[in-house]
Amino acid sequence: MARICAITGKRPIKGSIINRKGQSKKSGGIGTHITSKTVRKFCSNLQKIRIKTSNGGTKRVWVAVKAIKAGLVEKA
Repeated sequence: MARICAITGKRPIKGSIINRKGQSKKSGGIGTHITSKTVRKFCSNLQKIRIKTSNGGTKRVWVAVKAIKAGLVEKA
């Protein structure tokens, strides 16, 4: 099962780690230069919790902590 929030639809997104080398112009150098870029994933803070469904049952789903704090779900 994919790590996607059942309430908000948050999912991992792609980004980069950018490595820079050199002394900044502000501190007297000739500026920083990019030496490498590494692809990485930014994952949202998901927790697997049991929630109450509309028909009265319970279900285990991935939910973002932001949705739990906002009160969008009711824990079972």
